Amino acid sequence: MSAQEPRIPVLPTLMTAGNILCGFVAILQIFDGRHLDDHLHYHYAIIFILLACLFDALDGRVARMGGTESPFGRELDSLADIVSFGVAPALLVHDIVLKEIDTPKGLGWLISCIYLVCGAMRLARFNCLAAADVKSSSKSFRGCPIPAAAGVISSLTLLIIWLDSNEKEIGNWKYALAGLMALLSYLMVSSLEYPSFKAVNWRTKRSFHWVLISIFVIAFTVMNWHWMPAVLFVSYLLYGLARPWVSRKWRQEIEIEAESVEVDADTETLALNGSEEAPPRTSDSAVQI
Repeated sequence: MSAQEPRIPVLPTLMTAGNILCGFVAILQIFDGRHLDDHLHYHYAIIFILLACLFDALDGRVARMGGTESPFGRELDSLADIVSFGVAPALLVHDIVLKEIDTPKGLGWLISCIYLVCGAMRLARFNCLAAADVKSSSKSFRGCPIPAAAGVISSLTLLIIWLDSNEKEIGNWKYALAGLMALLSYLMVSSLEYPSFKAVNWRTKRSFHWVLISIFVIAFTVMNWHWMPAVLFVSYLLYGLARPWVSRKWRQEIEIEAESVEVDADTETLALNGSEEAPPRTSDSAVQI
């Protein structure tokens, strides 16, 4: 008997397809920038990577709102993420910064490879936990999400290109991207918890001053698109590092999340090892990253 074909939700799949296409176009732009020695193509590549982040943020929300979460969506989302947030940023930083690191020989491409492998391992771990319906917290990601890591890398690269085009001296500061890429590789496979902001949707209600602040931040980011995305993504990265020391009250205010069910370490280990013992289901289990 042949296996049953999965039913494919249209709107979430279209969002994920947009993610994949943006990643592929970004890779094409990186190769054009390499052959033509034109930073404009790198600008386009970064814009498409950031656009892929937007599609990635939308596909899961659309699936949850329509009640169409599925294993198919989870697997397709991971395949899209490894293209848009793994291969594309690794190529981007390698071409602009890492290829100039030749002491010791091969260090630049090694950092790119480690980033890509850690991103793939992070996605595989997420899929194992999601398939077993295990979450360390329904409001958190275990390890830095790969879209956020790609956003940090891409937005800082955009900032460096902008500073370089304005003839501002950045010197060896650009090599900090190499160290940052190594740090992000570790954070993606670490046990640090990062907020998912899954509770933010069309039904979310906040106070008047929060709405005004959000409008101001969006408008200010659009007007200063060369450097403001770097501020936002780096702030998210730093918040995840400082989160263990943030009070529960401030967490709930910042993350706009409800209380969730905690899962102990033994249950998570069983899931990662492929145990057939199914853990209890949580009420808010999202399958897309």
